[in-house]
Amino acid sequence: MAYLGTILGMLFFGYFVDRYGRKYGMLTSSCIMIVGSALCASAKGAGGSISGMFAALIVYRFITGIGIGGEYPSGSVASSEATAEDGISSRVQHMLFTLSTNTMIDVGFVVAAFVPLVLLWIFGESHLRAVWRLTFGLGIVPAVLVLLWRLRLPREPTRYRESSIRKNVPYRLIFKRYWRSFLGVSLAWFLYDFIVYPFGLFSSAIVNTITGGSDKLTTVFAWNVVINAFYLPGTIGGSLIVDVVKPKRQMIIFLCLQGITGFIMSGLYGRLIDHVAAFAVVYGIFLSFGEAGPGINLGLLASKQWPTAVRGQLYGLAAAIGKIGAYVGVWAFPAIIDAFPEGPKQTSGPFYVGSGLAFLSALIVLLLVPEIHADSMKRIDADFREYLIESGYDISQMGHNEDNASDELARDSSSLDHEKKPHHRVESFTATA
Repeated sequence: MAYLGTILGMLFFGYFVDRYGRKYGMLTSSCIMIVGSALCASAKGAGGSISGMFAALIVYRFITGIGIGGEYPSGSVASSEATAEDGISSRVQHMLFTLSTNTMIDVGFVVAAFVPLVLLWIFGESHLRAVWRLTFGLGIVPAVLVLLWRLRLPREPTRYRESSIRKNVPYRLIFKRYWRSFLGVSLAWFLYDFIVYPFGLFSSAIVNTITGGSDKLTTVFAWNVVINAFYLPGTIGGSLIVDVVKPKRQMIIFLCLQGITGFIMSGLYGRLIDHVAAFAVVYGIFLSFGEAGPGINLGLLASKQWPTAVRGQLYGLAAAIGKIGAYVGVWAFPAIIDAFPEGPKQTSGPFYVGSGLAFLSALIVLLLVPEIHADSMKRIDADFREYLIESGYDISQMGHNEDNASDELARDSSSLDHEKKPHHRVESFTATA
């Protein structure tokens, strides 16, 4: 349900941030995450019913997912446009974006795995109610801190203020020009999430093998922290070299390296599993290659590949397609695992599948996705303007005065009293949120 909420948030906020601004999108998504986390922490069934509590958690996780999904087009797009501001060196633009997005996500994964472990040390296994409720509740803290910081943001990025299109968006012209790169990024994102999210869940089976089937929660949680920490070398190291190697090239290189490592793990699984340290190192390399390649570069390519006027919408749609890949993968991987004979091959088999998909993803990126360079967003916006002029589109509609954004939100909401068009209902919900 969190996945479904995330998909909805990506789609809705993609439109929202292009029309009303990146700042309003970030503020709204932060508020939704705070409310969702608070509801999860306080979930309770009618009359103390356990089934009722789980039903409530399902709904609350969906709400939280909407806020998480909203962060993708609002936070990532704002970050990409901030790196194009005057005064930012062209030699570090990509690095700043990847460190502020994917690297922070991976740090969050490690902290999120560490928090319940610490709470378990404090309360013990006889007070698990306190552990899980505080785990949810503490998620409010970083969201509140980020919200307070965002409230102090002075203005929208320059790219947005100069090049946004809030009404009469020429979607036909946009997809005619950018369909190829959009298809490439979306398919690559679908395949990557199809691999990485199920492997995240599949890690429990790996932990079970490593620990000899131990059901001691402190042991299981500690290994989850270790596995999530494997992502950090890849995302940090990849961020440091991405401005030199270039995003498309780096993504292809590390997808191939991840595929090769996966085949090695599958072929030597019987030997590796007898040496836990060796297996952990190779598995860590497999995950790190994924982060140094598609992990950091998918968002980078999606946020700097298309013009500012529809950057949020195309980014949100591509990210939603990727999340659908995660959703499909979580359901498909158990069937894939069962398709292999019982024994070691059932554990190593999915690495064959994941490695093959990594090579397929590299081929898609090679054929469909253009390379992006420093300051490419300025050139893309300039070329897009020329394209619109040649196509007969009135570019006087471009640009955004953020001082009037809140007034426009109010007008769109009040217009429900006079017009009954479906899109006004979406805008009314936006204004309420």
